[in-house]
Amino acid sequence: MFKGSNVALLTPFKNNKLDEDCYIKLINFHIENGTNGLVPAGTTGESPTLSHEEHEKVIELCIKEAKGKIPVIAGTGSNSTTEAVALTKHAEKAGADGVLVVTPYYNKPTQEGLYQHYKSINDNTSLPIIIYNIPSRCVIDMSVDTMARLYELKNIAGVKDATGDLNRLDQTLKKLGPNFIQLTGEDGLAFEFNKRGGVGIISVTANIAPKLCSDFQKFSKSNSDNEIKEAERIDALLQPLHKALFIESNPAPAKYAAKLLGLCSDDVRLPLVKIQESTKEKVKEALLSAKLL
Repeated sequence: MFKGSNVALLTPFKNNKLDEDCYIKLINFHIENGTNGLVPAGTTGESPTLSHEEHEKVIELCIKEAKGKIPVIAGTGSNSTTEAVALTKHAEKAGADGVLVVTPYYNKPTQEGLYQHYKSINDNTSLPIIIYNIPSRCVIDMSVDTMARLYELKNIAGVKDATGDLNRLDQTLKKLGPNFIQLTGEDGLAFEFNKRGGVGIISVTANIAPKLCSDFQKFSKSNSDNEIKEAERIDALLQPLHKALFIESNPAPAKYAAKLLGLCSDDVRLPLVKIQESTKEKVKEALLSAKLL
């Protein structure tokens, strides 16, 4: 179910409040442009600054708008196990197809702590759980051995790998097998990730170029030489944009790009701020390079 181009959805704000109308338009923009799955209330959706009420609302709106069209993988992670369980239960009740659960940040749990955290969530839901492993933000790194232990549980389905280490994919594939879903969180590495056995991405760039990203994912897994060449062409076209969207902290550059394309405002919540003028120029250049402007 979870493969191809899954977008880490932006959360649009207006006067520092959730812009529901704009959010619904964004969801339909993705459905119309071939996005394979929606991931609301993740890092790109500024989940750390959403209130509990907003977090639940973002997920509920996404499910309501997308239900029956494309899957919704709700972001329900927290560094509090109790909170992660509660968010996951809410997502299941709301009708999500799966959940994305980030490793607990700041607490720095051991591998056993990580195992028990995810086991507790697993034991309180029937939804497929995608582990989100992103050491650069969370400080901790879940080992392949810990993932293998977790995969023995009934609901642990896969990983969003944002380690930036392609060898990790090889190690995980060897130890856990091809049925364990491996999605990358690194847009710039997506082509090589899929070549090595990955099945897709949870993407930031898909917010800005959903059609290109969904076409790229489809062609990158093709057996046709012509379609592989087209995947290579799209990958080269998007590489400057992948880089530009991370010059400053995500999602500020992505929101500015979205503003230029008329998708939503570039408002972000503190402690994030709007991007600098020099970054704006680089984002514009990347959009022009990708023929999006």
